[in-house]
Order: sequence, then C-alpha cells, then structure tokens
Amino acid sequence: MKTRFLALALAGVLAGCIAPEGVTDQDLATFDAAVASIGCDLVDSSDYLPVELQTGLPRDKVIEVAQYRVSQKNAVKLSNGGIRLVSGACTPVSAPAVEQVAQAG
Repeated sequence: MKTRFLALALAGVLAGCIAPEGVTDQDLATFDAAVASIGCDLVDSSDYLPVELQTGLPRDKVIEVAQYRVSQKNAVKLSNGGIRLVSGACTPVSAPAVEQVAQAG
C-alpha cells in the first residue's frame, strides 16, 4: 500500500517537471509570447482564441501548457479560474521600486 502511494506521489511530482506531450520548447516560447500579447492573463474564450491562433495549438493543449506553466511557477492561478503568466515579458514589476519612486516624489 505504501509503495503504491509513493509511486503515485512521485508520478505526480514528475508530471509537473515534464512539458505536455507533443509540446516543444519552441511551443512554450510561442505560448509565452502569445499570452504576453494579450496582457498576460488567460481567463476566457476572448483570451484563449488569440493564443490558439498565435501558437497553432488546440484549446486542450493551450490549457495543458497553462497548467504546466503554473506547475513550474511561471504562472499563477487567478481567483476567476484563469492564470496569469509571471515570467518573461509578464514578470511583475517589484513593489519596492514603485514605493521608492513614490517616496522620492
């Protein structure tokens, strides 16, 4: 029983380390650029459609890539059910820099 549990737990951990089947590094880079082009949030059909068109990936694969990006901490889940990319062009601006500018002014 313990061996089966450990195997399932290890499979779950490893699943987050491997890109979705059939998705290349180029696909991941194209996905990141496409999500950045729509404002970094992927929430509903108005977001998914341009990402699908720009990447050439079907909706189910876009969803898998989004989940993979969350598992790799390159994206975060949003309360509305979507995701926000937080890497590359979508890296959030650090709050301390904004506070320093406000204090200087």
